[in-house]
Amino acid sequence: MKLSDEDLGMHCRITRRDVIRGIGVMSAGLALPGCLFGRDESAPEVDTDYPPALTGMRGNHDGSFDVAHALGRGGRTDWGPVQKLDESVYDLVVVGGGISGLSAAHFYRKGSPDARILIIENHDDFGGHAKRNEFQVGNRTLIGYGGSSFLQQPSGYSKIVSGLLHDLGVDPSRFETAFDQDFYKRHGLRSGLHFSKENWGVDRTVPFAGNFLGYLPWAQTSLTTKESVALMPISDAAKKEFLRLLTVEENHIPDTVGDTRRYLSSISYRDFLSKHLGITEPEVFAVLQDLAFDSGMGIETVDAYLALNYSGLPGWNAAGLPNDTEEYDPFIHHFPDGNASIARLLVRKLIPDVAPGTTMEDVVSDKFDYSKLDLDGSLARVRLNSTVTRVEHDGNLRTSERVRVSYVRRGQAYEVQARRCVLACDNAIIPYLCPDLPEPQKEALAHQVRQPILMTSVALRNWEAWKKMGIGGVLSPGSYHVGAQLDYPVSLGDYSCSGGPDEPVIVTLYRYPHSNNQGLTAKEQYRRARHELMSTSFETIERKVRAQLASMLGEGGFDPATDIMAITVNRWAHGYSYDSSSHALFDELYEDEKDERWPHLRARKPLGRIAIANADAAASAMFEAAVEQAHRAVSELPRS
Repeated sequence: MKLSDEDLGMHCRITRRDVIRGIGVMSAGLALPGCLFGRDESAPEVDTDYPPALTGMRGNHDGSFDVAHALGRGGRTDWGPVQKLDESVYDLVVVGGGISGLSAAHFYRKGSPDARILIIENHDDFGGHAKRNEFQVGNRTLIGYGGSSFLQQPSGYSKIVSGLLHDLGVDPSRFETAFDQDFYKRHGLRSGLHFSKENWGVDRTVPFAGNFLGYLPWAQTSLTTKESVALMPISDAAKKEFLRLLTVEENHIPDTVGDTRRYLSSISYRDFLSKHLGITEPEVFAVLQDLAFDSGMGIETVDAYLALNYSGLPGWNAAGLPNDTEEYDPFIHHFPDGNASIARLLVRKLIPDVAPGTTMEDVVSDKFDYSKLDLDGSLARVRLNSTVTRVEHDGNLRTSERVRVSYVRRGQAYEVQARRCVLACDNAIIPYLCPDLPEPQKEALAHQVRQPILMTSVALRNWEAWKKMGIGGVLSPGSYHVGAQLDYPVSLGDYSCSGGPDEPVIVTLYRYPHSNNQGLTAKEQYRRARHELMSTSFETIERKVRAQLASMLGEGGFDPATDIMAITVNRWAHGYSYDSSSHALFDELYEDEKDERWPHLRARKPLGRIAIANADAAASAMFEAAVEQAHRAVSELPRS
């Protein structure tokens, strides 16, 4: 039976302030009578001027993109009378307050300790995709992430990235004890597949012995692979094919294809299944359709090698690929708020008055004073809610000693001047900011079509239903959010993760919108998905969240009307940077990473006193890429 809005708890006023300000703020005490617990008089008030604590629609929140859209889509150039708040000239202006922009300011400051630096950011918080989500449940503060999450493989970081972490006091080995690596096994939490009644005719969560979500140390199910497949709500013929796919050992790729990896990169995963493994049952394709999830594509669009090697989809042995003998760092290098703590460490390094601490532990719990970000007399300033509309040299490009940076803040146009400028914003907007760029460079910049992402953080009253069902994370074929999992068990400094199932916890749900089986390229899908993401209301997403968790956890006694305490939707219309090497079915690839035919190399060329940073400049969504490109951009700036 389909649950009504009342059953789902849509009437509970836990996130309704987004109607007033485009955002929401909650505590348990904001619930209406009959919803949740009623008012908890001991619960602290939520600071509505503290962005991490805002719920509702976050990420690319309302108001953060209006000016940029008017500039890029509407061609607007006149923003009214211009004011100059800053009479003196900055040594450096950075456009974009994400990891790359903050890193650029840090690297510049190392070479010029007395430099005056201004960082201009269009959102109401710094960090870019490194987004911190906070919730207040009773007297307990929950800290989660709404974007960039892990430091992946830090043992392999370059000297530049390792040096930045050292400057910030980040010791990756600290996570060996901060991340409770026995948590999932201790609580008997396994991974699995969830099938919803809406899509599969029955609500069923199936623990799996396979490699789904295999990057975490889950508890092992007592079920065999055959027993797990038998529980799937698909036909007997589909079960037979699925079991064969999961258990096949022999190589099905003929020797005539030559280089196996190159060949697998030339066909889709769906073609691999049908052509080489004889998969024909529609239900098998339907189960796997979206499970190459963070590629943002379905199995007919993602190449077979990427699906097998990166997404971990079944068929490795059938592809004739060798056993992976490379040693990897454990998947543990995660602050409670993800890489938002790196952003906070960078800001605190630049502006010490913003928070009192000095370590990687205390930055997790420190309450940042946002009123200190943009003060007169400060050597470094972060100016939020400000969208840059123009960056140009003051006079002749060859002889100019200054750059003029125009921006709009709350409807008012402003201008500042700087001796140098780093553009650490998305590549796609740069041609509109700098119309003097050469046309070939503008074309290269336009090659970046970022992948949209939706990451939804949900604060729960407890996780007893998860414990009862023995589930810690699932992938959900056909559902709105492709996956959901309990927050990572990380305790650092004064912050402790949820210790037992009777305690509050954050759950993360993720969606990578795309269009299946319509013959669209990756870029075409990303553009269409972006429109879908930006036109979907918070109310619609909230309803999807409640219904999906009810379907997934109902067997364990979960009640969305009483167990959900708050929802924060992190909407990233321009999410992961576009990496051509991950789109082998559509883009021409080159053997040499320094080949000038790569669009991102041509796109990041400096222009006089203007340099380009950001992850796009490396065609990579990784944290380390953003840092390395910041270092390169700063090194390209003129010193005189």
